[in-house]
Amino acid sequence: MDTHRVGSDVTVLGDSLEVPGIGHIPVNAFVLTAREPVVVDTGLSVADRDFLAVLGGIVDPADVRWIWLTHPDRDHTGGLFALLEAAPRAKVVTTFVGAGIMTTERALPMDRVYFLNPGERLDVGDRSLDAFRPPLFDNPATVGFYDEKTRICFSSDCFGGPMPTEELARSGHANDLKPEELRGAQLLWAMIDSPWVQIVDPVKYGLWVDLVREMNPEIVLSTHLPPAVRMTGRMIETLTMAPDADPFVGPDQAALEQLLASFEPGPLPA
Repeated sequence: MDTHRVGSDVTVLGDSLEVPGIGHIPVNAFVLTAREPVVVDTGLSVADRDFLAVLGGIVDPADVRWIWLTHPDRDHTGGLFALLEAAPRAKVVTTFVGAGIMTTERALPMDRVYFLNPGERLDVGDRSLDAFRPPLFDNPATVGFYDEKTRICFSSDCFGGPMPTEELARSGHANDLKPEELRGAQLLWAMIDSPWVQIVDPVKYGLWVDLVREMNPEIVLSTHLPPAVRMTGRMIETLTMAPDADPFVGPDQAALEQLLASFEPGPLPA
């Protein structure tokens, strides 16, 4: 994992996954150094990641007061339970649905949960964080937030896009890509992650896009995109194009068999 600062109060914990034929998918978590420190998501649920060790280089886990779980998918929950043990005063910010989804794998301790719905605010000591439902999402429990003090929007999966290299996915910035390259990556991600956008009422969808437009954040921090600084208008325009984008069609069984046939046979077991 790579760590780097964005603005004065946020550190990105950058990771990635390579998807053949798609690119390198950024997988970010964040630390907001408010008076009551906030960890936003907890990384990948794969065995070789030690989220807690990386986090400890940024903030003492014992000082963490809030763990904002933007939604309970496995690429957001990797270090969650280890962090709960290391941060005895921290509560998990989620929704009723989010907590319910977590019980299908490992239930959250309910005395450590704080329910927060879109439209509500969380007081973290020196600022309030405004919860909202991003226009694009792949989980019904998704809740992002806007920090008016820093003018940063934490958008969960919304605005994501695969990157051409691992380095760019983990430690780059969205404006490292040409505008047309970024737009193509974000529309591809929209079709992979939120294909339902092509069947929704465009007027109602536009109202959700307008929520972000009205925030007018200076920085957008997505789980699946390098930090985007002063690019909000351009990225909102891309969101408006998503309902009319070409749908994503993944490889079929014939393609899988062709791929498998290209592999070198391994040694037979002893």
